[in-house]
Amino acid sequence: MQRFANPTVFMNLSGQVLPWLIGATGLLLMVGLYLSFQAPPDYQQGETVRIMFIHVPSAWLAMMGYTIIAISSIGSLVWRHPLADVAAKSAAPIGAAFTLLALVTGSLWGKPMWGTYWVWDARLTSVLILFFLYLGLIALWQSIEDLSKAGRASAILALVGFVNIPIIKFSVDWWNTLHQPASVGRLDGPTIHSSILIPLLVMATAFTLLFITMHLMAMRNEILRRRITAIRLAQVERASSTQARSIQTTKTG
Repeated sequence: MQRFANPTVFMNLSGQVLPWLIGATGLLLMVGLYLSFQAPPDYQQGETVRIMFIHVPSAWLAMMGYTIIAISSIGSLVWRHPLADVAAKSAAPIGAAFTLLALVTGSLWGKPMWGTYWVWDARLTSVLILFFLYLGLIALWQSIEDLSKAGRASAILALVGFVNIPIIKFSVDWWNTLHQPASVGRLDGPTIHSSILIPLLVMATAFTLLFITMHLMAMRNEILRRRITAIRLAQVERASSTQARSIQTTKTG
């Protein structure tokens, strides 16, 4: 695993995998969108049920993105893997985007179902807190110039904030909320009809591949950015050293 954590190895492997991921993501998105529009209207929700095909995968990936950040934070703090901090930093904007998409589509879905765009129930409030956690992590990385200090501070915040993930997951079971309980990941099997479940699973897979694709691309960009920064710092140090030697030579001469 340490070998694959090497940035150079990662750049080579991700460069080979990305074209296939992009192709698979595009294909699954087209199939998923087609199946989503072909799915029958729900007997209660009507055509608005189609929002679910965007909302549910976005909500899943909002939690998955933060979980990736938390796992990467452990790798950064404990094992100091070279790519752990890069993975965490790169996942934050993507996770924030999917969280915002989940909040927006959930509000659009909630208006015809609940009669309002927003209610302060446990599930919605905890997802909003997740969005703020993402923004906090992004701001923390941007506000500290030293990469190692920024990585450690962000990793600690990410691990503290991870307590919100099980709250999001089990909020509908722990408290009385307007949000419907789990209907796919159940021990007794999904409660959704196959005509709705299949498009939902296809879209979830497509969104997951989209997340992975964007995450790999963002990690590659971050590695290149850090390499350029390191080269520029080395050039500045060499120029300063050369100037100092020149001044010293002038003084001794």
